[in-house]
Amino acid sequence: MSKKELKTNAMRILDRNKIPYEYQTYECEEFVDGITVADHLGLPHDHVYKTLVTTGKSGGHYVFVLPIAAELDLKKAAKAVGEKSVEMLHVKDITAVTGYVRGGCTAIGMKKQFPTVIDESAENLEYMYVSGGKLGMQIRLKPDDLKRAARAEYGQITKEEL
Repeated sequence: MSKKELKTNAMRILDRNKIPYEYQTYECEEFVDGITVADHLGLPHDHVYKTLVTTGKSGGHYVFVLPIAAELDLKKAAKAVGEKSVEMLHVKDITAVTGYVRGGCTAIGMKKQFPTVIDESAENLEYMYVSGGKLGMQIRLKPDDLKRAARAEYGQITKEEL
């Protein structure tokens, strides 16, 4: 398989913006959670982030990037994007809305540019991992580079651990 075949839309956007990144691939036929992916690749859990898509009360869509072990706080998420409330996008709608499949969803290069918030826990990391835009691929990049590529902001969007 040539390198060209491996390029995802997210990777092409990073290349076009001259944003440095590395990627890893792994065998994956169907959705697995981020913790399983991190363990499989030997990645530190606190550096691996998942991408969740929500629908606001207004009908708009919003993207949130948060640590794999964290839970999205829907009230904080809504506040971060100026909505009364948000709810998770139904799994059956992920591909139609984002252009990506469940488990391969990344904040970079969705069908449309949606308001995007990266959990503030990423802000001080040297690097982070996010989906590369397809099942079986992780991209390693600096949080500020993800922020720039996804036109995102940082915010407090996760539930507090008890």
